[in-house]
Amino acid sequence: MLGVQVDMAEHTPDYPPRTPPPPKRPLSPPRPETGLQGARARMQVRNRRSANWSLEAAPWSARKATGHVLDRLHEWGYREADQAAADLTDLLVRTAVADGGRRVSVHLADQDRQALIVALSHQPGPAATDAVLPELTALGAVACGTDTADDGRRLWAILPL
Repeated sequence: MLGVQVDMAEHTPDYPPRTPPPPKRPLSPPRPETGLQGARARMQVRNRRSANWSLEAAPWSARKATGHVLDRLHEWGYREADQAAADLTDLLVRTAVADGGRRVSVHLADQDRQALIVALSHQPGPAATDAVLPELTALGAVACGTDTADDGRRLWAILPL
């Protein structure tokens, strides 16, 4: 040793550099932009009475849905169109069950002495035929329609009460 003395306290190296602590929440990528092109808005019923039921897609679902719809219409004071409401609900739900999904949603709303009855199949797939529409009008629907999106086919009918 040649007599060189180095004070280690004064000479601390800056390597490796300090790294910042990890973030408390992991960073997530930005949410994709969802435009309305090609997408269907969720079903919303506002400023009127409404009810909905989710049922298993089974052969007995139409009968069960018909009971729910008639019970609710009776609660709301409508008894005049029982047979037409039962027939429309039965056809809408049977058609939705035939689409092959695992469940069926039934929605009911009233406004100006008219009832809107909707069945949603929750089965994505190609667009189905509109062959059921003439049957709905024959059962008393003043308006009816169908559309298909990623969440399945929606069938609807408006019935005067």
